[in-house]
Amino acid sequence: MTSPDLKTNKYEVILYWSDEDHSYVGEVPQLPGCMAHGETQSEALENVNEAIELWIDTAKEFGDPIPEPAGKRLILA
Repeated sequence: MTSPDLKTNKYEVILYWSDEDHSYVGEVPQLPGCMAHGETQSEALENVNEAIELWIDTAKEFGDPIPEPAGKRLILA
């Protein structure tokens, strides 16, 4: 994992409770498949920020394009 990039904090995150998973889930619409969960909203948000870093690292490793962040926004659903 790389050191935190200011870019990782600029992606939109949708955070919601999942009855099926019995946890909060955070999704990043701009990064396909990028999501994480946690027992609390804070934990889910922390985990999704780590998932963003890992998603970007993997994209760089494979030479895949990395979408420019649309702007920081947290949506609680």
